[in-house]
Amino acid sequence: MLMHIALAAGLVLVVEGLVLALAPSRMEDIVKALADIPPDTRRMLGLGALALGVVLVWLAKGAFAAP
Repeated sequence: MLMHIALAAGLVLVVEGLVLALAPSRMEDIVKALADIPPDTRRMLGLGALALGVVLVWLAKGAFAAP
């Protein structure tokens, strides 16, 4: 279980690190754009991302797992 948590955290850091390394000024634009979005919309976007993440993990653990 801890191995899976460490793997997931590592993958998140890789993706976040790539964004910051490849386009740091674009990240500033994204943060400014997020500030303009109403909190309820940001919340719905977050819930959508959460749901998509759960589905992807579920598929990876079940559908794509080796028998």
